[in-house]
Amino acid sequence: MTTQSVSLDYVAQLRACVERARDISDGAKASVEFAQLCDRLGAENPQAADLLEILWNEFVAANRSATFWQQICDVEKELSERMAQTNVQLKQEYLRLIQEQ
Repeated sequence: MTTQSVSLDYVAQLRACVERARDISDGAKASVEFAQLCDRLGAENPQAADLLEILWNEFVAANRSATFWQQICDVEKELSERMAQTNVQLKQEYLRLIQEQ
């Protein structure tokens, strides 16, 4: 295998790990695959493996944070929609009460 094809293999494996890690339910499998990638890379270039591991840990943390904030946004949106719906209902009830008087 040439150096370029080995590098492309690392790139493809890293991309697969990243895609898998984006799905929180697949996070454990992504971590296992990433550890295998680091082991392979570490045998050839330990410093590159260390750097890649630092970046991976930052990526995982950022991904978890983004997922958390997305969930918060979804909850806020749902709450906002419920509040708007309740407000419309209250206005309608108020108008009915005014018409009855």
